Amino acid sequence: MSDLHFSVVIPAYNAAETLRSTVASVLSQTDQRFEIIIIDDGSTDDTPRVMLELAAVDYRIRAVSKPNCGVSATRNYGASLASGEWLAFLDADDQWHPEKLARHSELHSFNTLAGASFAQVEFAPEQNGKIKAGQTFSSVPTDYLGLKDVVVENAVCTTSNLVIRRDIFQALSGFDTDMRYAEDQDFLARAIDKGVLICGIHQALVRYRMSENGLSCNFDAMLENWRGFASTWLFDRELAQAEATYCRYLTRRVLRAGAPIDVAWSFMHRGLRADRKAYMADGARGFLTLGGVIAGGALPASLRRTVFA
Repeated sequence: MSDLHFSVVIPAYNAAETLRSTVASVLSQTDQRFEIIIIDDGSTDDTPRVMLELAAVDYRIRAVSKPNCGVSATRNYGASLASGEWLAFLDADDQWHPEKLARHSELHSFNTLAGASFAQVEFAPEQNGKIKAGQTFSSVPTDYLGLKDVVVENAVCTTSNLVIRRDIFQALSGFDTDMRYAEDQDFLARAIDKGVLICGIHQALVRYRMSENGLSCNFDAMLENWRGFASTWLFDRELAQAEATYCRYLTRRVLRAGAPIDVAWSFMHRGLRADRKAYMADGARGFLTLGGVIAGGALPASLRRTVFA
């Protein structure tokens, strides 16, 4: 096995405030067989200066700047510069737990059939620019991911959670650069459709920053783009149930983002109209979401970000 096992690809756009802590979480990995490729996507803040300073003190860090062309094209470009056997993507405001790369290496050494892997995600609320300890975590299916695991509710949650063999990523032509939303779900769906086995790790290894700026998300655009994406992969008879479940996901995301509570009400009603049973399914998740919307109006936005992280 080569000394260079992982290529960590970090797309960065106006990430000067968070990039240092993100890179520090990679440098603190127990498995040190990696290179770091930071790609500045035409930032207008101090991101270029920060990444050059980081690269100047560690030979494993490569800093590249290019004109702005979006996160998918930026990730693809970083992957094209990679030399490692495995690609590990990390957004410039998220962080990894110290054993992230080691656990993925162990999994793929044991399970040589898996071409990609992911772990649990810790949803960590941001307060005054700092990440607080998360109180909720994503769930990991016990089996390999199927299409519904990534199309309906994305079990991987964030690209910061994805590790994939570089040759597989190249064979799939990377992320679709024409998509603004759901590009990670689209990539995972294409991978599964081509027979790639994606395996989960039942340990929280990624800290996903629940940004205080999350209310800037265009949730309506996310739903509209998801509808177009989902119609490619699901039968017509499955779409109503899937939309209900996705609206529940958006409801919870709105609550986490601290957006106005009427936005959460809107997505809850859309989900219930699409398929009431599907919205309220999955154990207590539906009822907790419903209760969260009802109680959420009495909670300040900062507290909602923590409770629903």
